[in-house]
Amino acid sequence: MQSPILQVALDVTELTRAQKIAEEALLGGADWIEIGTPLVKSEGMQAVRALRAQFPTTTLVADLKTSDTGGLEVEMAAKAGANIVCVLANTDNAVITDALRGAALYGVEIMADMMNVSDVVTRARELADLGVQIINAHVGIDQQMEGKDPLDLLDKLGDLPVKIAVAGGLNAESASKAAARGADIVIVGGSIIKAADVTKAARNVRDAIDRPTEGTSVKISLDDMIRELLEQVSAPNVTDALYRKGAMSGLSVQHVPKKMIGKAVTVQTFGGDWSKPVQAIDACRPGDVLVISNDKRTDIAPWGELATRSAENKGVAGIIIDGAVRDWDDIITLDIPVYATAIQPNAGEPKGFGEINAEISCCGQTVRPDDWLIGDQSGVVVIPRERAYEVARRSVEVQKTEVRIREEIRRGGTLGSLSQLLRWEKK
Repeated sequence: MQSPILQVALDVTELTRAQKIAEEALLGGADWIEIGTPLVKSEGMQAVRALRAQFPTTTLVADLKTSDTGGLEVEMAAKAGANIVCVLANTDNAVITDALRGAALYGVEIMADMMNVSDVVTRARELADLGVQIINAHVGIDQQMEGKDPLDLLDKLGDLPVKIAVAGGLNAESASKAAARGADIVIVGGSIIKAADVTKAARNVRDAIDRPTEGTSVKISLDDMIRELLEQVSAPNVTDALYRKGAMSGLSVQHVPKKMIGKAVTVQTFGGDWSKPVQAIDACRPGDVLVISNDKRTDIAPWGELATRSAENKGVAGIIIDGAVRDWDDIITLDIPVYATAIQPNAGEPKGFGEINAEISCCGQTVRPDDWLIGDQSGVVVIPRERAYEVARRSVEVQKTEVRIREEIRRGGTLGSLSQLLRWEKK
């Protein structure tokens, strides 16, 4: 079986960075270079021209995602140096036909992106009949964050008389599976272009698709998947994924012997009443985070060392108190994260006021039962439970981007120059 083509998607916004990444990817065994949609929108056809000048014999794919003026956009990309132009499969047939006319005139091919197509099999056959040369089984980034898998789309498109590409969050393992399932073109973006060593990452994918295997998959629960993803990232990564939201404020007292990740068990109490906070320990499952609102009272503590030891015995992942904590000398000897807004030796009485597992306000954030929390030395972030998987996936992408930028800074760049801050200031 012939090895699939490895296409590397340059989904960055800065041309100078893209050129270096492309160079390293080709050294690692990439066959085609894709000028990704973010790069095309940022730099225009100049990105195609620059990469053509840099790599005169490499196949270049312009991912325009054309949805109108098909012939005109194909002409622009072809004259700039593209060999393949991407159009959206769900656009009108008039656009597809016009793009194909332009492609025939200028000697390029058309790749149709199946993202957001409802009936992929029927539409793919229509496109093949129209003359489209490549069908791309693509799951977009935002769809990936919700758990959609391009391999599921690929499985539906195996019996077509055209070349089949697959794209959408692929890494070496999933690229190998795509090759095993018959993909002619494997498109990889983030797992290569965001790596510190792009050449090595590309080589890993190249080796994987040259020796394809389905491998073995172990089914794990959604909660375990979320936890595994959050283990890879920091609290700042998560706030970035939430568009700079979700961070608790005022937690000036922190004992963080390890990262804290878990689902919330919430407690509303009042004025140091420690009855409900202590009762809530028994409501926790291993790995939960206990989140306590002390009604913002910092003159009296609803939590101390004995409660902390009890929570540790139960396997609680951490404790957050919007209010005071006491016995701090003892708590900081324990191996469980504790966050609070103050230290205060006074304790209240166990009167039993309050509620367990109700929606509460804690340190400037609304927290509901089973919302996810991540805490480290930078602080604590709340993740809405219905978006936990999506946000965890987005946080990993943020972390990957930082890995690459960190490497470029190590090589002598600066954050301002790499990010082109002046260019991207809001006008």
